[in-house]
Amino acid sequence: MLYDRWRSQVRACPDQLAVVDFGLRRRWTFQQLADAAEADSKPDSVIHYPQGVSSDFIVEVLRAWRKRGVVCPLELGQTRPELSSLALPEIVHLKTTSATTGNPRLIAFKASQLIADGENIVQTMGLRPEWPNLGIISLAHSYGFSNLVLPLLLHGIPLILVGSTLPEAVRAAAAGQEGVTLAAVPALWQAWLDAKCIPANVRLAISAGAALPLGFEQTVFESCGVKIHNFYGSSECGGIAYDRTTVPRTDSSLAGTALEGVKLSVADDGCIEVRSSAVAETYWPQASPELGNGVFRTNDVGEISGGSLYLKGRAGDQINIAGRKVLPEAIEAVLAEHPQVRACLAFGVPSNDAHRGETIVACVAGKSPQLGQSLKQFALTHLPAWQVPRDWWFVDTLDVNERGKLSRAEWRQRYLDHARGGSPLRISSARSTT
Repeated sequence: MLYDRWRSQVRACPDQLAVVDFGLRRRWTFQQLADAAEADSKPDSVIHYPQGVSSDFIVEVLRAWRKRGVVCPLELGQTRPELSSLALPEIVHLKTTSATTGNPRLIAFKASQLIADGENIVQTMGLRPEWPNLGIISLAHSYGFSNLVLPLLLHGIPLILVGSTLPEAVRAAAAGQEGVTLAAVPALWQAWLDAKCIPANVRLAISAGAALPLGFEQTVFESCGVKIHNFYGSSECGGIAYDRTTVPRTDSSLAGTALEGVKLSVADDGCIEVRSSAVAETYWPQASPELGNGVFRTNDVGEISGGSLYLKGRAGDQINIAGRKVLPEAIEAVLAEHPQVRACLAFGVPSNDAHRGETIVACVAGKSPQLGQSLKQFALTHLPAWQVPRDWWFVDTLDVNERGKLSRAEWRQRYLDHARGGSPLRISSARSTT
């Protein structure tokens, strides 16, 4: 099914440019990509593991589709999962979830589910051939595969593989195009803004993977004339919600409205449920009631009002302060509005006071070394006293993980590792960098 769709795309525009690969210094038409996929002398394989951010990734996906194999994209350096016992009929694609111990869990998709995800994204976002995608984000991650690979192979949206996130590389890749679509994560958007290199010909700007601060969104809009569209999705079901508006949001919790082909509801526990033809078939090796039969039950707490989805946080991330619960996202949204805050995370750690439960920690990357006291006062005037962080950890930068996300769990563990080493990280302490 997938390869037939691809061949139809090739017949429709064989000589049109499909991929520009700056890293390999190659340009491919749709026909040239098709020829490369069919010029494979390797023995047939049931599982294909495309890796990297080059056109080789694209060609390997096409070879897997042609041989009716299973595609299991991997990040560079990622260990191949053990799939010798895999027996899932009609499954053509496996996404890997992150795992701290043992083998990661896999998410299995049929061809029709991948096709539905690509169609939902293209229709909702208005992706078009005259605005090629700039390929910055990982092709192996769900975000990149759904927004870059599927639109290219199933809808003829050209892909320019930049090969670097450096500002000058992005600017050079966009040069010469009438318009481009640029999908990235907030940390990259921030870096490009700081370097004053957001291409002037960006016609569609998309951000996913982490919260997009309102102040930053407004700054980009005012300084560059670019509206960054917030995008919310999940590996288990692809795209979920998208901010279709043409002006900056006024509520940081607004994720957008449901993508075309997607229906959203709120379960009894407040978590968002997603229904669409793009929802994965199952987890592997162990199925779960949260996923299957066209429904994915997320761990995200949210509300639906006026057709729009508002995300309040993740159910498992709630911080317990003497019996009262607060979502870290609520604290982060306030701190992010301070003009000297570049990025921040909030999380709970065990308190020395058994009656208190947890202590709130704020991990902050600021623009000024003197941010400490002013930020604490800012928090006191914008948050209830019990929600103001007691411990503050100021770092030079909040690094994203290999999936381009800020991991609250990873930074919480770093904080605890520092604390165990006897290094105080409170607001009055010296600046620390991890």
